[in-house]
Amino acid sequence: MSSSPAKHTPLYDVHRDLGATLVDFAGYLMPLRYGSEVAEHQAVRTAAGLFDLSHMGEIFVSGPGAAAALDYALVGAMSPMAVGKARYTMICAPDGGVLDDLIVYRLADQTFMVVANAANAATVRDALTERAAGFEAAVEDRSDAYALIALQGPHAQRILARHTAAPLDDLRYYAIMAGEVAGVDALIARTGYTGEDGFELFVSAGDAVALWGELAEAKPGDEEKVVPAGLSARDTLRLEAGMPLYGNELTTETTPYEAGLGRVVKLDKPGDFVGKAALAVHAQTPPGRRLVGLVARGRRAPRKGYDVVSSGGTPCGVVTSGAPSPTLGRPIAMAYVDGAVTETGLAVDVRGRLEPVDVVDLPFYKRS
Repeated sequence: MSSSPAKHTPLYDVHRDLGATLVDFAGYLMPLRYGSEVAEHQAVRTAAGLFDLSHMGEIFVSGPGAAAALDYALVGAMSPMAVGKARYTMICAPDGGVLDDLIVYRLADQTFMVVANAANAATVRDALTERAAGFEAAVEDRSDAYALIALQGPHAQRILARHTAAPLDDLRYYAIMAGEVAGVDALIARTGYTGEDGFELFVSAGDAVALWGELAEAKPGDEEKVVPAGLSARDTLRLEAGMPLYGNELTTETTPYEAGLGRVVKLDKPGDFVGKAALAVHAQTPPGRRLVGLVARGRRAPRKGYDVVSSGGTPCGVVTSGAPSPTLGRPIAMAYVDGAVTETGLAVDVRGRLEPVDVVDLPFYKRS
């Protein structure tokens, strides 16, 4: 049986015209890189990069019972969140396994936007629909109606300010406001997945090409050029920032506590929520494995699926994400290792050769 053809984001033709290498990612043809992925990475670290994130899912939960429904459906507490704020959270299975990690934005008293990873959008929509059934809340998947463009980097605010009168100075990290950007109505969120300051712009799918063009076009007198950046740069940026990727660090076989993200689970919020009983047990039980950062001493990069080996030569973990770090100049990785493993003498089996690694605290990179 042939699989369904990959979908196009509203910016597909733009990427093709820019000469991007396009790959199938989560059912969408997405730009892997436009040229040098290292140059794209460095542009975000030093100035600004532009990403197409229109493959992400936007699921709206609204109604008098919307907050209560999300409190029940998710591990975090959504009811106390103020309008205009955002929160990182997760939706878990009854056994505590992670179905997806999410950002929830409160757009109005009775309206929330749940942003899900592209590969999990249908799973999240269906789970929210089922879990909201006992509340006065409606769940609507509006993913196809939206495009999502991210402007990320230390110069992001200065660049975006040239295109909007919205009070960006007042928009704090993990907050959202409505505004006009380059003549286009947008939801402007100060969120991102790169470890840098930046903004994510939710706009109508039909406005995406015009907005991208305005943000990417260098104007006379501009001090810097906004560089289009693809999935490769996004992955190395988020890896340096120690941010988990669903399917790598987070899966249905992983609990938030194993991933070092137990802080997002609010066991003390009023009422029950899906997965609470299982997660309460995990919270009191030392995890059998833990997520750590690894920095290679040599030049060969640990990659996803490679074994982590103890000083005695016994496999004691597995790499979940790994790549050369353009910022550190050395290969880095995140890996799950057995809870009892000491942090000395570890190596990664890189295609049959043991490469020594040092265990470090996450994140590898934190902006000043």
